[in-house]
Amino acid sequence: MHLKMFADRCPFLIGLNAEHYFDEEFVMPVIDSEQSNIRIVHTLGPGGTNCEAAASLWIKSNGHLQATTILHGTLEEALEGLLRDPDGAVLLGCVVYPNLHELVFNNLERLTLVDQFIMPTFNMLLASRGQEIVRTVASHPAPRSLLNGRGLKVTESTSNSKAAELCRDGLVDACITTLPAAEAYGLTVLEDFGPVPMGFTIHAPKSTA
Repeated sequence: MHLKMFADRCPFLIGLNAEHYFDEEFVMPVIDSEQSNIRIVHTLGPGGTNCEAAASLWIKSNGHLQATTILHGTLEEALEGLLRDPDGAVLLGCVVYPNLHELVFNNLERLTLVDQFIMPTFNMLLASRGQEIVRTVASHPAPRSLLNGRGLKVTESTSNSKAAELCRDGLVDACITTLPAAEAYGLTVLEDFGPVPMGFTIHAPKSTA
């Protein structure tokens, strides 16, 4: 699958001129999933996260065209949503999510890993509302090291998209976020770190795995 094809097939990207986000060819690995009748993929939001994009790719690549993606404030909340209504539902996680190991090992009796794949993230950015002086930055814990050595005060956010929202609302001067989120919140790119090859995981309730 080409990245442009991926962009065209991601519903949340409609209207965002998604083609320019992807300038390299990306071939989706063949996924051998035993899941059938998937109707919901729970993952990290709000809109514009790499997890949302990965969920759209997984749904399309595995033929679960009837499935929808539900976004949550954290993966912990996503897991709660999955366990409340497990029939036909899965959780999509990211390998660099700070507490993914806890989600796995604290739920061994209820949850099992059924799939994993690699996908390039959106371009990761340092963005602001346009001001030249930046002293405070919002960042999810995963990409926080992109700010190392800058002497900035970092406010932790629950996702890359949430970091952009905090910046837009004036709670911080800048943020580490994705290109779609920066554009959605009207932010100015200060530095572009490019896309990052990233691993994503699919977890299903043991009763349906």
